Amino acid sequence: MASSKASTVEEYLGELSEDRREVISRVREVILKNLPKGYQETMNWGMIAYEVPLDRHPDTYNKQPLLYMALAAQKNHYAVYSSGVYMDPLSERWLKSEFEKAEKKLDMGKSCIRFRKLENLPLDVIGKVAGAHSVEEFIETYEKARKK
Repeated sequence: MASSKASTVEEYLGELSEDRREVISRVREVILKNLPKGYQETMNWGMIAYEVPLDRHPDTYNKQPLLYMALAAQKNHYAVYSSGVYMDPLSERWLKSEFEKAEKKLDMGKSCIRFRKLENLPLDVIGKVAGAHSVEEFIETYEKARKK
């Protein structure tokens, strides 16, 4: 599934095969457990999205909620998207280091961490990524990056 038309997270999970739903559900649990208060879990961009609601920060370049993280089952892999990591070179270096420490191979795209099996993803690291930025810190980082 490259992009879903589901309007709710439950509907999205229901579209997945049982094995894919299990993987996405486990990663989702970790994200939700570590996500700072103020982010909102929604369906956006065809995937499970963790966003800064527009009523909290309406001034975005595309008039959409500010995307912090997302989670998706793609056609040939799973992906965790993290804007916080990719807006900050220091965070990206930290992520690479954490994958090395966990002895996991990091398959990183422009704004995503790809994995084919749950055991290839260090869930504790994903939890730290989810909890890394409060809404206020993320908005501040976004605004700094936008002004460059």
